[in-house]
Amino acid sequence: MRGRRSLPVIGQPQPERADAARNRQKIIEVAAKMIAESGAEGLSLDEVARVAGVGVGTVYRRFGDRAGLVLALIDERERQFQSAFFAGPPPLGPGAPAGERIVAFLHALIDRIVAQQELFLVLEKGGKTNRFSGPYRVHHIHLATLIAQACPEVDARYLADALLAPVNACLIAFQREERGMTVEEIKSGLTTLAEAVAG
Repeated sequence: MRGRRSLPVIGQPQPERADAARNRQKIIEVAAKMIAESGAEGLSLDEVARVAGVGVGTVYRRFGDRAGLVLALIDERERQFQSAFFAGPPPLGPGAPAGERIVAFLHALIDRIVAQQELFLVLEKGGKTNRFSGPYRVHHIHLATLIAQACPEVDARYLADALLAPVNACLIAFQREERGMTVEEIKSGLTTLAEAVAG
């Protein structure tokens, strides 16, 4: 754990005592199993603590609330995603024109959300504090930087928010379940929007 560098979203404070690290891992494993079996909507920190065999206070001190536990559950995939767009191969990573990177980033973000849709739904239902904190801040900074490179004359921060607005678990779930849209159709629509913004 000491040698592992955290990306700037969710990484847990370090250093961490060995027993605390074991408890944290056990809690995360139990929560992940419970979600796989019963879904994320009814996830209870009290029940997670009981099944994990740790005190309820341990869970609350470690994660704060259900949103904190959900963030911990998405942390590893978020680290991998950030690694890919910060330093991976183009067009998601550096080396491609900014316009291509914007589209690649938005497509990868849709895949990212679909892969853990239930967890992102829990975060979004927790209100704007959860929706616009954590990963969103990093995604916004990255996208705004790319937009500024592609179109220096525009308000990149606003347009980054505008492009990220339709890339949320609630809307994607609605589009897939109620409108019968495929992930590829959602990506195609977002590509059209991104190209209108970034040229």
